Amino acid sequence: MAQSNRNPAAHFAMLLILLLPACNSIDPTSSFGNHLTPIELPDHVEPYPDNQVLQVAKAKFAEGDFGHAARYYERAVEVEPRNGEAWLGLAAAYDQVRRFDLADRAYREAGKYLGHRAEYYNGLGYSHMLRGDLAKAHTHFLKAEELDPSNPTIANNLQMLRDALTQARQG
Repeated sequence: MAQSNRNPAAHFAMLLILLLPACNSIDPTSSFGNHLTPIELPDHVEPYPDNQVLQVAKAKFAEGDFGHAARYYERAVEVEPRNGEAWLGLAAAYDQVRRFDLADRAYREAGKYLGHRAEYYNGLGYSHMLRGDLAKAHTHFLKAEELDPSNPTIANNLQMLRDALTQARQG
């Protein structure tokens, strides 16, 4: 394929599309910055028994159905308000639908239960990267790496952030 004369923003967007699968919680069509319009959450979701709702939320998230995942994670934290995994999933789902206001609250709750774990800092870093706050993202990714230095997802997210920073400096 011939090299095109794309502008730096287009090149950066292509880079992101290629690298975004490195994070376990990303929509490949996302880009950085909070200028993006939030995605509407569904008004209604199919009911599931309380003991199944967290698994349904995880499945919807894995399918890329982030709006429904958010609604099921909301139910999961109602059922088990001290479940850090449910709060972290809810935060990640809110990130994907660009509801950073709601994600912040969910991360605060998740931090009460998982604030000592790498997954928490990786999710928080990723959230800030989506918002375009690359400095905060870097800080959180470094903390995640400190807690779990052999985690490939964290390493990939850090590399993606470094590449984005290099590209921004060159652009």
